[in-house]
Amino acid sequence: MKKKILAAVLTVAMTAVMIAGCTGTAMPAATAPAADGAATEAAAPAGEAKDMTFVIVPKCVHAWFDEVNKGAVKQADFLSSQMGVKVSIDYRAPSAADVAEQNSVLEQAAATHPDGIALDPVDYEGSKSVIEEIQAQGIPVILFDAPSPEGSGLTSVGNDFTEQAQIAANWLAGLIGEKGKVAVMQGFPSAPNHAERYQAHLDALAQYPNIEVVDGGIDNDNVETAQSQAAAVLAANPDLVGYLNCDACGAGVAAAIEEAGKAGQVKFVAMDNLIEILDYVKSGTITATSSTLPQMQGSYAVLMMYEAANGQEIPQKVDTGIGVIDENNIDEWIEIVSQ
Repeated sequence: MKKKILAAVLTVAMTAVMIAGCTGTAMPAATAPAADGAATEAAAPAGEAKDMTFVIVPKCVHAWFDEVNKGAVKQADFLSSQMGVKVSIDYRAPSAADVAEQNSVLEQAAATHPDGIALDPVDYEGSKSVIEEIQAQGIPVILFDAPSPEGSGLTSVGNDFTEQAQIAANWLAGLIGEKGKVAVMQGFPSAPNHAERYQAHLDALAQYPNIEVVDGGIDNDNVETAQSQAAAVLAANPDLVGYLNCDACGAGVAAAIEEAGKAGQVKFVAMDNLIEILDYVKSGTITATSSTLPQMQGSYAVLMMYEAANGQEIPQKVDTGIGVIDENNIDEWIEIVSQ
């Protein structure tokens, strides 16, 4: 079931509900994540309880992944308090979005014999053999912020990336009166979530015959690169009226828009809920943002690893929903993310 979450971050109350196997939620103005596939219920480990360590491997060093880690640590602390064991998070971020470096991090993590690894792949095909080797060692592997590749059997924690991009593209089309020149910036092109969002942006904008789409650059999951790429695009297209991007580097695009003196003229619908992105929504340079929920992704990634490590069946997909943020709820979101 597809959902748009208007105001949600993971709370201890919500986690407690899921572990208890109930269907309700104490989270206001939101819906709980949907688990598609086999249902699962948390259960105490069979036999003697033991301390557990779960590894989080993001694409690269980035503020968005820091928020994923925060959610993971909160879930680990909660499980520790409820289950009577110490659950620890080992966060290992590659310095750059590079498949070879990420594979090296994965191999090093596996050598520590953790109880599970959660991965946001730079390039799934480039990491497939390493993932399979880790699984052969009996270490559960799940994906977060990435779709589950067909036939992989991997559980994916995240949202509907096509729907997220459609929300952003259609919102922007409405803001510009369904006409004019729009730039679409790519993230890291081989990253499956970025590629899916980028194509969905293009497909959605293609439904508007009076919108012209231009190349918005490639930021490779780097805020500074996003700023320099957007600056070049804005200079080359003085008649640009709209901007979209595919990852959490919107602060770079927003900075370029301000530097060009185009704040308010170029409507920008960004991605994600990092505080620097929300600050630009507050100022009006970013009109709105269609957000994944990184804190929730981190939390549910840990919960799925915990279940898998204890021999429980887990769903193939956990949909953490989409946050829709604009001037109407920006203060609420700033307060939530600042906690």
